Amino acid sequence: MNRREIFYGTFLSISSLIIVISFVLYPGEVFHSSLRGLTIWWEVVFPATLPFFVVAELLMGLGLAHFFGVLLEPVMRPLFNVPGAGSFVLAMGFSSGYPMAAKLTTLLRAKGLITKGEGERLVAFTTTSDPLFIFGAVAVGFFQRPLLGIFLAGIHYVTAVIVGLLMRFHDRRGKVTPVKEQEDFLLLRAFRAMNQARREDGRTLGKLLSESVSRSIQTLLLIGGLIMIFSVFMKLLEVLHVSLLLKWAFQGLLIFFHIPQPLSISLVNGLFEVTLGVKSAASEGIGIPLIHQVAMASAILAWGGLSVHAQIASILSQTDLSYKPLLVARLLHVGLATSGTYLLWDRTPSLSNTPTVPVFSRTFSLEDYWWQSVLYFTRFFYLLFALMICLGILLTLHQRLFKKG
Repeated sequence: MNRREIFYGTFLSISSLIIVISFVLYPGEVFHSSLRGLTIWWEVVFPATLPFFVVAELLMGLGLAHFFGVLLEPVMRPLFNVPGAGSFVLAMGFSSGYPMAAKLTTLLRAKGLITKGEGERLVAFTTTSDPLFIFGAVAVGFFQRPLLGIFLAGIHYVTAVIVGLLMRFHDRRGKVTPVKEQEDFLLLRAFRAMNQARREDGRTLGKLLSESVSRSIQTLLLIGGLIMIFSVFMKLLEVLHVSLLLKWAFQGLLIFFHIPQPLSISLVNGLFEVTLGVKSAASEGIGIPLIHQVAMASAILAWGGLSVHAQIASILSQTDLSYKPLLVARLLHVGLATSGTYLLWDRTPSLSNTPTVPVFSRTFSLEDYWWQSVLYFTRFFYLLFALMICLGILLTLHQRLFKKG
């Protein structure tokens, strides 16, 4: 046993002992913070995520990932250095938010559709926030500026794609899934792959549905436990005044980048939990130029919070996929999202002049806005996939003509 292992083990033991003592000294705070985490999981995370998890499991069993794997192979491989099956993770991850991408990536890895390096590249850039949270909770609920949702979502997803382009160089000398060269038409090959995957799966629709629900609930129970633990952990940091030390440390960082110091509390909250961090960026920054508040919210959305990181790390631990590339990608995403916010803010002056809209105003319906957001992103993803499919077909035709020539 080397010194590093001894230090790591000692650190974990002392930290665990401190946490246990804190549980004994502050039982009331621990109970209420745990209850708060349970409430967030039961009222928000569970109903919002379970349908996506179940549908994703069903689509995987029905062979849809194999279908897109063949159809979008000519696009995903040159852009992100991942097989075409990664397009399924890209669509579901961008539309339903974390930790959906990690869940689907582990399924692809278990089925042998991606290698270790490809899985690490894929989950690194497809781990994003969901559009409903950005449009509904952040833009309308916290900032009370509906148009801000378009700006934040655009920055968030465009920079995530840029992260994917950068992460394509991760483990580029590692193993890759073989590309099968066939003379059949691309769309025909895609349907053939889907049917073959369905036959190999062999489960009836009823069994597939029941197992999908069972696996999804197991994953959500794990996520719920982590949310409760991090809720307690954040409360203990506040009680033990550790969060105050973090606030002072972040103030020095903000001073270096000429950002108002009151936003340091949003960094402390966002370090652990994305919702509390974004809410603090909107509320603690009263009297501060809006650009700094939006940039802070954009950075926190890109980071995702250690609570989400713990959820993803727990899911990835079921396979041989490493967590480190994800951490590097999140840091890249934070830098790109923050820089992009500052660079593009002056080019969209209408946002800073947009009047705030009361959330419960009679002339404004939050439910209607959420529904419009769903329609907007549905059209966006349909258009994106249509363009990717057309591009894949054109690339395949070009390769055939080039070979014949």
